[in-house]
Amino acid sequence: MKFVSFVRMGRVGFGAVRNSEVVNLTGKLKPGVRSLKRALADDLLGEAESYCANRSADFALSDITFLPVIPDPGKILCVGLNYQKHREETGRSPTDHPSMFVRFPDSQIGHRQSLIKPNVSDHFDYEGELAITIGRGGRNIAEGEALSHVAGYSCYNEGSIRDWQKHTIQFTPGKTFSGTGAFGPYLVTPDEVGDYSQLPIETRLNGEVMQKAELSDLIFSIPQIINYASTFTPLVAGDVIVTGTPGGVGFKREPPVYLKAGDIVEVDCGKVGTLVNGVVDENAL
Repeated sequence: MKFVSFVRMGRVGFGAVRNSEVVNLTGKLKPGVRSLKRALADDLLGEAESYCANRSADFALSDITFLPVIPDPGKILCVGLNYQKHREETGRSPTDHPSMFVRFPDSQIGHRQSLIKPNVSDHFDYEGELAITIGRGGRNIAEGEALSHVAGYSCYNEGSIRDWQKHTIQFTPGKTFSGTGAFGPYLVTPDEVGDYSQLPIETRLNGEVMQKAELSDLIFSIPQIINYASTFTPLVAGDVIVTGTPGGVGFKREPPVYLKAGDIVEVDCGKVGTLVNGVVDENAL
C-alpha cells in the first residue's frame, strides 16, 4: 500500500493512495488516530488494508496539499558518505561505521512544496536519497531482523547548505535549515517494493540527470544502518532514517551547481515514486 500525509480544507490528515485518489483514514481506523505516525505506533497498517478493501476513494490527490510523509518524527537520522562514488568525490577515507547526523522535523517539506534557499547562503545543494520509516521500534536490533522493523520507503531530498555544513567538522548547521529537506510523496510498504536493493535512485535538476545509482550500491546496507542506529538510540515507530546520497552532488561539480529560485528538483526511486519540488528564495516568502 501507499500512504500519504496531507492537508485538505485546512485539516491535517492521512490516507491510503489508490491510483490518483485517496481513501481518507483520518480517525477511521481507531478513535483519536489522526496521523500516520500514530497509526504506525498503534500497528494499524493491517487495519488500513482491511478498511480500504471495499471502500471508494474520498477525494483526488489533486485536492490535497502534501505534507512530509511523517510530519512529526521523533528522530530523523541521516547517513553520510554511503555511496562509494560520493565518498570518493569528497575525498573522504573509508570507515568501519556509518557516518550519521540528525535533521530536525521542522526542516522538512512535502512533495510539490517549495524548497527554501536561505538568504545567508548561495550554496544550497541537492541530495537525492531513499528514506525508511520505522514501523516497529526496538533497541539493539539484529541485522537479520532489521527489515521487519521497516514500515515503508520514501524519497528524500536531503538538501544541504554547504558553506554552513563546513563551518566546523560538525554537519548540523548546514543540514537543518527550514524548508531544505523534502520527504515524499508517499510511504510505500515493503510488500510493494520487494527487494529494496534493486531500486534505482536518480536526481534530476530541471530535467537533467545529476545523480544516478542503485540502492545495491550502498556501502552500509539498510539492515546494517538499523542495527548501528538502534545500538546508540532506541528506535520507535515513526522515526525516519535517510540512507545516503550517490555521487554527483552539486558542490563537487566543475563548476559547482547550486539550487536557485525557479529550479525544479526530482528524486526518482522507481517503485517508491518521484518526489518533485521547486525552489524559492527565503526573501520571497
